[in-house]
Amino acid sequence: MNNPITAVWEITMGCNMRCKHCGSSCENALEDELTTEEALKLCDDLGELGFQWITLSGGEPTTRKDWDLIAKRLNENGIIPNMITNGWMMNEEIADRAVKAGINTIAISIDGLEETHDFIRKEGSFKRIMHAFDILKNKKIHCSAITTINNRNVAELPKLRYILIEKGVGGWQLQLGLPMGNMAKNSDLVAQPYHINDVIDFSYQTVMDGYEIDIFLADCIGYFNLKEIEVRKKLLGKHSGDYNWSGCGAGKYNLGILHNGDILGCTSVRDKNFIEGNAKTTPIKEIWSNPDSFSWNRKMTKDKLSGLCRKCLFGNRCLGGCSNTRLTMEGSIYSENKYCSYNVAVTTARKQLEKIEDIDVIMSKARKFADNGNLQLSEILLSKAIEMGCNDIGLFEFYGYVSFMLGNYLDARKANEEALKINPESAYANKGMGLSLGKLGEVDKGIEYLRKAIALSDENFTDPYYDLAVLLYENGRNEEALKVLEEGRAKYESFESVSKDLYEILTNAS
Repeated sequence: MNNPITAVWEITMGCNMRCKHCGSSCENALEDELTTEEALKLCDDLGELGFQWITLSGGEPTTRKDWDLIAKRLNENGIIPNMITNGWMMNEEIADRAVKAGINTIAISIDGLEETHDFIRKEGSFKRIMHAFDILKNKKIHCSAITTINNRNVAELPKLRYILIEKGVGGWQLQLGLPMGNMAKNSDLVAQPYHINDVIDFSYQTVMDGYEIDIFLADCIGYFNLKEIEVRKKLLGKHSGDYNWSGCGAGKYNLGILHNGDILGCTSVRDKNFIEGNAKTTPIKEIWSNPDSFSWNRKMTKDKLSGLCRKCLFGNRCLGGCSNTRLTMEGSIYSENKYCSYNVAVTTARKQLEKIEDIDVIMSKARKFADNGNLQLSEILLSKAIEMGCNDIGLFEFYGYVSFMLGNYLDARKANEEALKINPESAYANKGMGLSLGKLGEVDKGIEYLRKAIALSDENFTDPYYDLAVLLYENGRNEEALKVLEEGRAKYESFESVSKDLYEILTNAS
């Protein structure tokens, strides 16, 4: 279910700055910019679609004369309008117009301490921002800050934090500067993968030490780092449920609108191949509801990714993290995300593990990792053993198990196929093949392998009974599942305790 919640609308490409990291390479307003009438009509359509928040950006949105009319119309349609500005033009009049239009939050971009910020943006910009914060505070407008992380400013975050708190800034978003637009021409500014952990560590320390500013980690900062999860948890509140990253929201609950009405899943994705339509010619509701729209993300699956993302423990859920990070850093949305905290940790460990050449040591360490729950590192070692030409059935069976537990069902099937070539009568490999096929949608074929595993099993290996029952249950075949459990319980007394919980579920359901 794709539920429209929030959008970023670049209402103009006009800007009074030429920032070195601007992903949109904004300069002057373009001729095909939506007219006021077209923009207001789009506001109505967005309201009908049910969006909750829309952020107006640019360019510099305040260079467009009707920015407040657009914000007001969004508000009238039940949408909360926010705005991102560089702060240069902020004055009493603009602040009053923002209040009258019903803008909820004004976020000002600040990219380091004064020297760094002015280097990236414009001389005198830092002082103007400080004054802008004062104006917004006096007008009682909720203000926040956005910092685009680069090589130069990442070390300045602690000092910048004190400045923002002193200015009464309530929220601070940290996001990664990506090599697109002007930033592609200033590649020396692009942060390195390890900087992600520096940002997460800083954010965690800010949260845990109780500083009076809320840290927002943008979708390009993560993932599955315990400190990062704690930062998001603290922001959302302890009763907010699941705080872990659950995949790029482009076209699922996020939307990007360009100055001319072009619709994308995310405004950060500038490639024209990702434009889904134009609001001037096609109602936005029709674009959103089209089953073929945003298919690059709506239909993304783990097996389409490459590198660690394809084999990652969190891959089925994370789906590679920020799509634009993969696109700009690696050239494809199907590439792995090397700017992922988990990726950085595993890659660092892999460099050490790949130095091991002794097969016995590899297998011993792989089993220890698996026993300790670190299946990712176990998979790295087992993959290395296979690449070295080891042709042992135990290796393939073990690799099949690890791959299955990581959610890498294609790899699990292939491993079990190799094991069955060596010994077609292996109960373990037949079971592994059955489970893998079941997860890949070949349920009936998977059931055949699991039934063969049952035929080959004994009192010391009753897993196939339980696994077959689970597969049947997951596919709505409860009566068959119950029959399998009863068969196993009748044959092996020890199986009663193992199957107790599932047996109760099935008997209560029947």
